[in-house]
Amino acid sequence: MTRTIVGIDGSASSVAALRWAVDAARPGDEIVAVMAWSIYPVGGLEAPGINPAEVEVATRRDLADVLAPVEAPEGVTITSSVVHGRPAGVLTTASRDADLVVVGRRGLGGFLGLVLGSVSDQVVHHARCPVVVVSAPDDDA
Repeated sequence: MTRTIVGIDGSASSVAALRWAVDAARPGDEIVAVMAWSIYPVGGLEAPGINPAEVEVATRRDLADVLAPVEAPEGVTITSSVVHGRPAGVLTTASRDADLVVVGRRGLGGFLGLVLGSVSDQVVHHARCPVVVVSAPDDDA
């Protein structure tokens, strides 16, 4: 049995990461789709006027929307987890109890698109298990 953590942020590359994990899963495997939320968008400063409970509810709804069209292969369990925190930290922590972490590569477009996005880069360097980085199907990089 393999426990795979998939980082979801709603981007095309995170949906591709989820598809990759589902395609790679075998009976008995568990896929945990993880979406992080935070009210500290830039520089660690709290965004004024934002209700944390509303942000968490919206994040749960967004994750449910991503998972709705996904069908688990027979014998594979797909669960979801919404966690307060910065995405890289949340995924790195989740990697402690995982066999594999799968993330999308958002990065920059064009030549600079060869560079990993900051979250995928941090997860690759700090995860406690192997990491797969998946590009969106229409990504030219």
